[in-house]
Amino acid sequence: MNDNAPQPPSRRSVLRTTAGAAGAGLGLGALSGTPAHAAPDATAGHAAAAGHAEEAARTPPRRGATMAGVPFEGRSTVRVGIIGLGNRGGSMIDLFLALPGVRVVALCDPVKAKTERAAAKVVAAGQPSPAVYTHGEDDYEQLCERSDLDFVYVATPWHLHFAMARAAMLNGKHVGVECPVAMRLDELWQLVDLSEQTRRHCMQLENCCYGRNEMRVLRMAHAGKFGDLLHGAGAYNHDLRELMFSPTYYEGPWRRLWHTRLRGDLYPNHGFGPVANYMDVNRGDRVVSISSFGTPALGLAQYRAEKMPPGDPSWKETYVGSDRTISLVQTAKGRVIRLEHDVSTPHPYSRINSLGGTRGVFEDYPARIYLEPDHKGHQWGDFSAYAGDFDHWLWKEHANPPGGHGGMDYIMIFRLMQCMRLGLVPDFDVYDAATWTAPVPLSDASIKAKGAPQAIPDFTRGEWRKARSGVDSAKPA
Repeated sequence: MNDNAPQPPSRRSVLRTTAGAAGAGLGLGALSGTPAHAAPDATAGHAAAAGHAEEAARTPPRRGATMAGVPFEGRSTVRVGIIGLGNRGGSMIDLFLALPGVRVVALCDPVKAKTERAAAKVVAAGQPSPAVYTHGEDDYEQLCERSDLDFVYVATPWHLHFAMARAAMLNGKHVGVECPVAMRLDELWQLVDLSEQTRRHCMQLENCCYGRNEMRVLRMAHAGKFGDLLHGAGAYNHDLRELMFSPTYYEGPWRRLWHTRLRGDLYPNHGFGPVANYMDVNRGDRVVSISSFGTPALGLAQYRAEKMPPGDPSWKETYVGSDRTISLVQTAKGRVIRLEHDVSTPHPYSRINSLGGTRGVFEDYPARIYLEPDHKGHQWGDFSAYAGDFDHWLWKEHANPPGGHGGMDYIMIFRLMQCMRLGLVPDFDVYDAATWTAPVPLSDASIKAKGAPQAIPDFTRGEWRKARSGVDSAKPA
């Protein structure tokens, strides 16, 4: 460990400076505790949308130095604390335990049985028995206050992500959060400010950025195979009706209940992150606006009518979330990104994952490609033919990685822990986390404003103009 590395400001000093942020124009809702929203009535729609966009476009003054390009402090062992041990956290712990130089020190989940199962995995892996925190939803604060942690991993219901990431940074820990990193625009600004003030990285752990196809397309884009980039598309179209109504899959109905609260794209990160990487968003380009449209919300109610017995608690719910949300995102360079979200209707899984430019196009699900001069006659080409020249070095080193989602989970965690151990700059940072999550509140606001464009803030405060590396990383020496 680098004992001479600069230490983060104290928790008290950061709290003191952030306390004065109210009224500083921190996006929609500022720090008032009210969520970002646009006027729901049609008559005030466009006027409210204009004011909404203007407010979102305002950039608050920086309260600390940028975190773009800031490396981790090198260390021989990364000491990890895990908050949330349900479906996601309970499986991801296996990957942390599979990596050299990583030790799982502490675990937290209010469901004691889940914590006990995870602790048994740690001991079975030959590591010391971890500390456990099971006394309610707020016990994560005790975990974050430990002095023997370097990194906190958060895999909990969405409404808890912001507070947990905040607590980790205020206690001097780097933090990685499952999608989405927060649910409100003012919370995204606060995470940006806290990362800059505490000098701790806050990262959206977007595993799809590490998919084999996504990383191959990324390297091909950077090599100029697509020519000048023009458009891309990403999605989370995944039929989750059975899981959202299952009494056991999730810990309570928290995910389904979001469909009673927001009308927009609840889960943009899987589709947005990879396409943003292709276009070097926050690294030479930036996204500037989003226009969203949503269908009626019929799918969940229809599934409930067909599958759920009378008297089930779900019958008290009114679903407002659009069954399919379609958003168009514009970049500063004039490129267009289409985002889709649909977890409420029957359809095969797709993240779309498309990229087009002046020399051709790639489309996924199934993977197919058409590039000039490689292809002709309006016939799709074989995407696998590009594996040898363009597969990322991580996939060449780990051809058959363990874990779920086709190995992308392992590649993501391996690379993050590698960066922490070697003292490298992380592949993505708090600005990416905020950007990839901004469509959650802004798509909701745009739909309520009849599709009126909503300004996407420049979370980098101008740093996006500087080219820098990202997920298309060089192999460490």
